[in-house]
Amino acid sequence: MVAEPTAGNHVAALARGGRTNFTGFVLRLLARFPFLVIAARLYGAESLGLFAYAIMVVEFAAALATMGLKRGLAGEMARDGRPEVQVLADALLLGLLAACLATGVLLLFPGLMFPDEAETGAGRWFALIIPAIVLADVSLAGLAFRHRIGPAVRARSLIEPWVLTLVATGLAFTVLKPGGLLIAYAVSLLAAVTASLWPAFRQFGWPEGWMPSTGRMLGIARRNLPLAGADLVEWSTRRLDVFILGLFASSAVVGLYFVAQQVASLAGKIRSSFDPILAPLLSASLKAGKPDEAAAHLRQVGFWVLALQLPVVLALGLPAEGILGLFGPEFAAGGLVLAFLLVAELAAASSSVSEMGLIYTHPRYNLIIAVSCLALQAGLSLLLVPQFGGEGASGALLISLTVAAIARQLVLSWALRAPVAFWRWSLLAAGGLAFAFGYAARALPELPEMLVAIPGVLLIFAGVIWRWGFGPDDRALFSGGRVRSRD
Repeated sequence: MVAEPTAGNHVAALARGGRTNFTGFVLRLLARFPFLVIAARLYGAESLGLFAYAIMVVEFAAALATMGLKRGLAGEMARDGRPEVQVLADALLLGLLAACLATGVLLLFPGLMFPDEAETGAGRWFALIIPAIVLADVSLAGLAFRHRIGPAVRARSLIEPWVLTLVATGLAFTVLKPGGLLIAYAVSLLAAVTASLWPAFRQFGWPEGWMPSTGRMLGIARRNLPLAGADLVEWSTRRLDVFILGLFASSAVVGLYFVAQQVASLAGKIRSSFDPILAPLLSASLKAGKPDEAAAHLRQVGFWVLALQLPVVLALGLPAEGILGLFGPEFAAGGLVLAFLLVAELAAASSSVSEMGLIYTHPRYNLIIAVSCLALQAGLSLLLVPQFGGEGASGALLISLTVAAIARQLVLSWALRAPVAFWRWSLLAAGGLAFAFGYAARALPELPEMLVAIPGVLLIFAGVIWRWGFGPDDRALFSGGRVRSRD
C-alpha cells in the first residue's frame, strides 16, 4: 500500500498531478493540431463527418462498458481492505465483459456506426476497438489512485495522438485512404492500451489469490450505477450536438462542426487534467469525514482550471475564423460555432469540478441534474439546429452546460456545508484586459491578427493573474515545492 498524502501536502499533491497532466495537455495540443490539419486537408470535410459519427458511436459503447469506473475505481479501492490489485482485476474483467457485449451488438448492426452507408462488410470490424478503450481507461484509473499520472500522459498525450497523426498521414497516399481515418484511430488506441496495461501490471503486479466472482462484480456495478449513469449522460451531453446535427445536416457540415469541436476540446483537456489526482484525494477526505478539506481541494482545483482555461478560450476564440481557416477555406465559416463551443468549455469546467464532489457525496442528485440538463439540451437542439445549423447546436450546448454548472455548484455547496466557488475577481480582471487586447487585434488582417492576438492574450492574462491573482498555494502548481494549504 502507498501512503496517502498528509493534510499539509494535499495542495502539493494536487499541484504535482496537475502539472503532469497539464504537460500532457500541451503535448496533446502539439499532436492534435497536426492531425486536424492533415485530416481536413487530405481527407476533406465529408470524410471527417463520417469519421466523427463512427467514433461517436464506438465511444458511446465504450462509455457504457466502462461502468463509471474511470472515476469510480478510486472509491472502490478506498472502500474496503481487499488488495488493490484484486479490485483492479475485478474492474478490468467487468469492463472487458461489458465491452465484449457492446462489440457484439455493433458487429451485428454496423449501420449504427455508418448510417449513411449500406456497407456491412469491413466497416463492422471497427467495433473491435471497444475493449481496448475500456481496458485503457480502467488501467489508467487504477494508476491514478496511486498518484501515477505519468502513464496517462504518455498513453493519451504522446502515443495515441501521434500514432493517429502519423498513420492517418501515411494512409492518405495509399489505396486504404477511404478507411484511413478509422484505421489510424484503431491503431492509435491499440498503442494506447499497451502503454496503459503494462504500467498498471508493473505497478500492481499479478493478482495473487484472485478468483473471478460474479457477486463482487455485480456489487461493483451496482455501487457505480449512479456514477455510470452520470458519466453516460455527461458523455451524451458532449455528443448529442453531433448526433442531432447529423440528422438535419450533411456529412460536410458535421465535418466542419467536428473540427471546431476538436479545437474547442483542447481547452477542455485542461479541465480533465486534474481529474485523476483529484478523485483519490476527494475520496480520502470524505471517507475521513472532512468535508471542509474536500471543499478546499475543489476550490483550489476549480480556480487552477479556470486560470489555465480562460486565456486559452480567449486566445482561440477571438481569432476563431482564422484558426479554422488553417484547416481549409471551407472551415472558416465555423468561427461562431468555435466561439460558442469554447465558452461552453468554461461552463463545463465549473460543472465538471463540482460534479467530482457530487459523485462522492450525492451521486443521485448529480444524476438528476445531468439528465435534466441533457433533456434541456435535446429540446433546445431540436428547436435551434434546423434553423441555425452548427450555431444552433453549439448554442444549445452552451446554455445546457451553464445551467448544469450553476445547479451542481449550489447542490455541492449545500452537501459539503462549505463554499465551493471557483471564480475570483482576479480572473475577471485578467480576462477583461486580455479580451480588450485580443478584440483590438481583430482590426488587423487575418494572419497578423493570429500572430499578435494569440501570444498577446496569453501573456497579458498570465502577467496579471500571476502578479495580482495568485497566492502562495496557487503558485504551487508551477513549482515543485511543498506548500501549506491556507484553507
